[in-house]
Amino acid sequence: MPWKNQGGGPWGSGPKGPWGSGPQPVGPRPPDLEDLLRRGQDRLQQIMPGGYFSGIGITLIILLIVAFWLLSGFFRVQSEELGVVMRFGKHVRTVQPGLNYHLPYPIETVLLPKALRVNTTSIGMTVIEDPARRGRSIRDVPEESLMLTGDENIVDVDFTVLWRIKPDGVGDFLFNIQNPEGTVKAVAESAMREVIGRSQIQPILTGARNVTEQGVHELIQKTLDSYGAGIQITQVQMQKVDPPAQVIDAFRDVQAARANQEQLQNEAQTYANQVVPQARGRSAKILQDAEGYKEQAVAEAKGQSARFLKVYEEYKKAPDVTRERIYLETMERVLGGADKLVYDGGSSGQGIVPYLPLGELTSRRPPTAGQPSSGGNR
Repeated sequence: MPWKNQGGGPWGSGPKGPWGSGPQPVGPRPPDLEDLLRRGQDRLQQIMPGGYFSGIGITLIILLIVAFWLLSGFFRVQSEELGVVMRFGKHVRTVQPGLNYHLPYPIETVLLPKALRVNTTSIGMTVIEDPARRGRSIRDVPEESLMLTGDENIVDVDFTVLWRIKPDGVGDFLFNIQNPEGTVKAVAESAMREVIGRSQIQPILTGARNVTEQGVHELIQKTLDSYGAGIQITQVQMQKVDPPAQVIDAFRDVQAARANQEQLQNEAQTYANQVVPQARGRSAKILQDAEGYKEQAVAEAKGQSARFLKVYEEYKKAPDVTRERIYLETMERVLGGADKLVYDGGSSGQGIVPYLPLGELTSRRPPTAGQPSSGGNR
């Protein structure tokens, strides 16, 4: 005879064993689902006049279902999203962030792409989360970054592409491309290889980064527009441009030599900029002095010529008087600064008599003690 009896046994009714009551449930008993449904039906039947299957009850149920169906058309677009409303699978409109409404499913549905967010795609490197160090580490991907230049040199280029969805091209973005991230990455890598293949290695390593970035930007945008991708490239940033690791030391030596060459050229240019203006200034000064001397000589010659002409006019009027005056003026200029001797050729026969400028000697002799100065009366 089994220990658990379906009915009453020698130990009474219920699932009991020979040592007392059977196992009891621990904790609160779960609600009875059938009991809850029964109670809900009773309350609903009390609310609806005439019961479930009356005309009014069916109408109320239909109205409630329609109300819930209509309310299901409300949706919210977040700040970085745009709402793409489709009617039976066809794009009909695009809505801005905020609370919006579309006809309930299955008439209209909505897609919410991150159209206002700027996305970043890295080529030649991969960012890896490092939980141990609580940060990120960058791993190089040489199969993406090693490229061949126009002068047959290999260069290692890591760069990033910043892109977003065009506000007027959300439909193209959703329906024309399947993998936007992969498409942008493939097109960017191809465009960079094409631009690097047309360039020399030295400008790429030194001063032509902006030109390269601009060329890659335009080529990526042109290619994506031809695909109808609905993507706008905002910026291309070259993160690292180096020769391969095997020859990087030699390239750095070449760059150092070029830097020294440019430094020496700049110093020489600075010296030339300093010396040449000085020489030009001295040359201009000499030319101006010569021009001034020329003007002075010409003016003096013209003045002397005019003076001679005036004297000649007076000479023609009175030749004897003019001749005598010219003679006296000439003798005055010749004898004015010379020592003078007076020759007495008269009958007294004294011969040469020295000329003593007594007036000058008197004015120049210093006064002696007890005598008045030369300026007083004697």
